[in-house]
Amino acid sequence: MKPKELIKILKEHGWQIKNQRGSHIHMVHPSNLSKIQIPYHNKDLKPKTLNSILKQAGLK
Repeated sequence: MKPKELIKILKEHGWQIKNQRGSHIHMVHPSNLSKIQIPYHNKDLKPKTLNSILKQAGLK
């Protein structure tokens, strides 16, 4: 899955982009103030990285 697709899914679940530093996008959820970082590159995310981000976001 490309980072752009993941960001779209997270936005549908209420996550908002806070800022971007270098090649990482920082997102925050307004209801519980959780934070996650997404590496924003032009290639697919590794499966382990994707699973970790989804767990942190509460989607898995």
